[in-house]
Amino acid sequence: MAADEQERSKLVIAYDGTAFKGWAVQPGLRTVEGELLRALKIALRRDVALTVAGRTDTGVHAEAQVASHDGQPATVKALNALLPSDIAVSVSELAEPGFCARREATSRAYIYALAVGPVRPVADRTRTVWWAKPVDVDLLKACAALLPGQHDMTAFTPTQTLHTYFKPTILSARWVESGNRLEFHIEANWFLRHMNRILVGTMIEVASGDRSLESFEKLLAGASRLDAGPTARPHGLRLVGVGYGKEVFSS
Repeated sequence: MAADEQERSKLVIAYDGTAFKGWAVQPGLRTVEGELLRALKIALRRDVALTVAGRTDTGVHAEAQVASHDGQPATVKALNALLPSDIAVSVSELAEPGFCARREATSRAYIYALAVGPVRPVADRTRTVWWAKPVDVDLLKACAALLPGQHDMTAFTPTQTLHTYFKPTILSARWVESGNRLEFHIEANWFLRHMNRILVGTMIEVASGDRSLESFEKLLAGASRLDAGPTARPHGLRLVGVGYGKEVFSS
């Protein structure tokens, strides 16, 4: 059977990234992929290799991560019985022959959550970053309005990188305000490492009066990482969906 005709299975996964050292397997460390591979091996009685739509870093959460593996699927019930309480599988099904969660994904969508004001969040403190200083929400929204399209995002990823191409296509970006809660919604065909968190850290500098909107716009033309702002904390970020031919935030 040709490689593109092989049986493939699809998983949709949610996880709280607080206690994980990111998605990818790392020797001696607790990772999301490591826990899933352990559960799949028990449920299927064989080893599998997972392909994920978008790797997440240490502390980053997911609501609808997508992964694929070869062969028949395990049942959702079996997997959730084997997985720890900070991971849950909502879908485990046979996909189209040759399906690849990464290669066929056309977009990834993320939300970054901030609680702004003098009182720190308590109930959702593991998923929301507290920002005590005042921010100009209009300036945050003006920054986001500059993002859709294709830009050289070199300033928004670590200098030491395996990336050789720095121009993802940003499909949509906006800040959503609800009381003292601010959420940055962004969707792109792919993301550079730490890109969302550096964007948030830099936009907060603009909204706090520490950087001009014009200087932020100049960063989108391929500036140095040293010219951009700090990397925002990871626990405010969550992957909310993966698009396959249809944008997540348009559905």
